[in-house]
Amino acid sequence: MSDQQTDPRNASDTRSGPAAGSAEAFWDERYDQSDRLWSGEPNAALVRETEGLTPGSALDLGCGEGGDAIWLARQGWRVTATDISRVALGRAAGHADQARVADRVEWQHHDLGASFPAGSYDLVCAQFLHSLHEMPREQILQNAAAAVSGGGTLLIVGHMGFPGWETEPHPGVDFPTPQKVLASLDLPAGQWDVLVCDTHEHPLTAPDGEPSTRTNYTVKLRRRGRQD
Repeated sequence: MSDQQTDPRNASDTRSGPAAGSAEAFWDERYDQSDRLWSGEPNAALVRETEGLTPGSALDLGCGEGGDAIWLARQGWRVTATDISRVALGRAAGHADQARVADRVEWQHHDLGASFPAGSYDLVCAQFLHSLHEMPREQILQNAAAAVSGGGTLLIVGHMGFPGWETEPHPGVDFPTPQKVLASLDLPAGQWDVLVCDTHEHPLTAPDGEPSTRTNYTVKLRRRGRQD
């Protein structure tokens, strides 16, 4: 799920544990608990890493309430945005209407472990695609790489661990290193350029209002096109 990190509430807050039943039911229930779960602002890594890219077609995996997708649309991208939660997608569509970019975003419902958007894209983003439920994350990210068109960009951003205030983190959640993420993509030799594979500290605010940081990673790759 896309994590708008300016909001102290976090998708990997596990104090209550995952809800019984499917991942879709869990996320629908989580979104139903409040009118807005995330800040609505784009993720900082997305803003930073797309600077200088020529807008084209973009795929946003795990779009949540649509903050990243709407920001991309405002920059001139044509966006396909997916999420497992129909509640989140409905809310995101409403936000796109308010931002007057509804004509530039197509919202699609996908459990990415079972189905994946068709087509190829100039930019494919997977921002904080973590889940308390079992999820074939490596296969999803390999599908994401396959969806990048020649000359296009794959951007993967994730957490390296739970935030510091989490005293009882869920033991089943995997936080791979960026190097492991890159290796798990199993990319064909000579067809991709690695632009970024690194970690960084992201400032955020703890639930008690105190300033804190969380270690995240960014993996950014460019698929070579015919002109290379």
